[in-house]
Amino acid sequence: MANAQSIGVCYGSNGNNLPPKADVVKLYQSNGITAMRIYGPDSAALTALKGTNIKLIMDVPNSDLASLASSSSAAASWVNKNVQAYYPSVSFRYIAVGNEVSGGDTSKILPAMKNIYSVLLSAGLQNAIKVSTAVSTAVVGISYPPSKGAFSSSASSYMTSIVQYLAQIGAPLLANVYPYFSYVGNPGSISLDYALFTSPGTVVTDGSYKYQNLFDAIVDALYSAMEKVGGSNVGIVISESGWPSGGGNAATMSNAQKYNQNLINHVGKGTPKKSTPLETYIFAMFNENQKPAGIEQNWGLFYPSKQPVYSISFK
Repeated sequence: MANAQSIGVCYGSNGNNLPPKADVVKLYQSNGITAMRIYGPDSAALTALKGTNIKLIMDVPNSDLASLASSSSAAASWVNKNVQAYYPSVSFRYIAVGNEVSGGDTSKILPAMKNIYSVLLSAGLQNAIKVSTAVSTAVVGISYPPSKGAFSSSASSYMTSIVQYLAQIGAPLLANVYPYFSYVGNPGSISLDYALFTSPGTVVTDGSYKYQNLFDAIVDALYSAMEKVGGSNVGIVISESGWPSGGGNAATMSNAQKYNQNLINHVGKGTPKKSTPLETYIFAMFNENQKPAGIEQNWGLFYPSKQPVYSISFK
């Protein structure tokens, strides 16, 4: 069960100067980081994770969706090669079938999820390893106030069946939640304090719910959207959240440190709508120099040298 300490860090590897995988895993351990997300199967990372008890979200890359959606034998061989070959010495927690999938590929998410689930089911692993997909909060068309949260008409066409399937198999939805982008897109009506968890009091009142930070409001809008399509029992795992420390508006080390430390301290309490602790993965472990210049290169908690960008406590 998730608790206040269920804090992971996303391990992106779009850099040509990053430490060896085994060193990265040691860095997680020495900082008390108990969970990791990787964006596709990586044999060196998986080998380094063996026996560490670090909980893992592993993505099915979007480029694999078509083959896994159309072929149950492709799904079986994917799970066999990338999951069963390392289980149980690697603590797989979720398979994220696609990350922020868009356009025509959205129709492939659910068939691929079903094919992967049936492989896990036949191996008796369906309770140990949950199957889901990671979505951006852009799937929510109406987000204010949070109780009125609803999927956009374009997202509703595929999210409704995905949410109902998650309800059926007892798995949470994975969501990438970024107050930073809401704030920089609308600084006139969103205060920086509200985005950084530093507001001294209630900012938004929605019926009996009081919101002191934007993160809770975004998450509760997503809960409301799921309720409206039959997902009132579907949980949420925050598969990415973070704040950039350079390269753009409000992207400072001080703001990034505040946001991420406050996020860690906050998610154990859940949200006004659901007091269940939120398992949360911070984006990202390292600054990645092969991403586009600007904020994209500045989400890391650590430099490639393994030195911290700013101080964060996971304890």
